[in-house]
Formats: sequence, structure tokens, C-alpha cells
Amino acid sequence: MSPTDAFAPAKVNLALHVTGQRADGYHLLDSLVVFADVGDRVRVTEARAMALTVTGPRAAGVPADARNLCWKASEWFGESVSIVLEKHLPAAAGIGGGSSDAAATLRAVADLRGRPVPSEGLERLGADVPVCMVGHAARMAGIGDVVHPLPPLALHAVLVNPGVDVSTPAVFKALTQKTNPPMAEMPAAAGGAGGFVDWLAAQRNDLQVPAVALQPVIGHVLAALEASPGARLVRMSGSGATCFALYDDSAEAEAAADGLRALHADWWVEPCTLR
Repeated sequence: MSPTDAFAPAKVNLALHVTGQRADGYHLLDSLVVFADVGDRVRVTEARAMALTVTGPRAAGVPADARNLCWKASEWFGESVSIVLEKHLPAAAGIGGGSSDAAATLRAVADLRGRPVPSEGLERLGADVPVCMVGHAARMAGIGDVVHPLPPLALHAVLVNPGVDVSTPAVFKALTQKTNPPMAEMPAAAGGAGGFVDWLAAQRNDLQVPAVALQPVIGHVLAALEASPGARLVRMSGSGATCFALYDDSAEAEAAADGLRALHADWWVEPCTLR
């Protein structure tokens, strides 16, 4: 049987509101999630026993055993396969790399075996896995288990990561206010891209302040993006350290990315379209 390939796009939280905390410690979220046209790639082939190989420019430090979410996803699906994970996204970066890899693995294994991915229990693999199975704009609530797909967007952006790991549990622990207002109602599509960005600017990422306190370089990234010509909105994604800026068109995003790379050669900088 031929190998099956799947794309694992970067997940970007355009807004992330922490609305509460359950008695078991899990935080409640209200988040607008989109996906970029940059990401990792997964290839799955038939095998008698589980195997995982990690390649690509971001392979260093990524586990190639049962600790990896690709491996866990295949086992959760009840299948033993051989997986090649080609890493292009930075790890521990707030863009759901591991969760998107897991979702891509599930899609690839489903295609390989000819049976659908179960819809129940995906959150056991990670809070972001259910929304990563959608793969385009969605509103995510609860602990990640409530996902409402939205019409795909087309936003021009630049993603920047300064190369520092950020611990999600540490960021949540540093969040002093656990109960915050949810997102305001989204504008109708008739409002156009400009109206949407204006609405988005009034929303928040409640994890941004504690993440900057833990890793001050995130503040430097935000400032650099703010200074880039044409930036309409600048914010951190997820629990960091990746940040994004939105632009009116792809030419502005490409030019901003070139400028940021020239100034910060050690940063991961990617222009992209978010959908």
C-alpha cells in the first residue's frame, strides 16, 4: 500500500480568553483559532510495529518514540504504522505544532486504513487536537473540547518565534486572573477584512502578559512586529513564544518578513496566509 501524506499547519490563536478554571485544574478558554499555510509534514506507511522518524530543519530535540504525539495519536486510533515527521515548526512555540502533527497523523492513518477518525475523545491527546482536526478557522471553547467551525478566512500575516521554549503550564500558573470575559460576538462577514481586524483588536490573549514576564524576549518580538511597516495588529499566539502581525496584503507581509530576517537572523520568521 502506498504511503499517505498529510500537512500539519501551524495553529494560530488570533484571540485567547481564559474564562475560568475547573475544580480539576483545567482552564476554560474562548479562542479564535486559524491555520497557516506553513507547517510540518507527516508520511505514514504500513508497518507491523510502531516506528517514528523525525527529519527536517526543526527535528533537533523532537522525541522519536512513544512520547511524541504522532506516536500517541496512531496508538489512540488503534493502528501500528511507520511515521516520518518532517519538522518545520519550532517546538513549544504556541502554534500547536505537536497537536497539529497528531491531527495530521490521524488523517493520514485514516486514509491509509480506509476508516474515519473517531470524533469522541480527541481531547485526550491534547486540548488543541480537536480544533486541529478542523484545520481552518474555528471558535474553541471549554477545555478545547467544544469546537465551532467558522467560514475560512484569508488573512495575510507574519509569524515570528525568537527561539525560546515557553512552558504552557508555567504561563497558566503565572496568570493572576483566571476568570475573564469571553470574546465579543464576531462581526458579520459583510464587515470585510478591515472591520474584522478592528473587532479582533478589541479582543485579547490573556496569556500574553504572563508569557512576557517569563520570557521578556517575547516583548522584543512584539515591538519589532509593531515597528514593521503596514502592521495592522500584533499579538502573541497561544502561550508563546510565537507572535504574529496582520497586514493588508501578501506583499506587505513578505516585505515585513524580509526586514525582520535582516534585523534578527536568529529568529524564525515566516510570512503566511491564515485561514
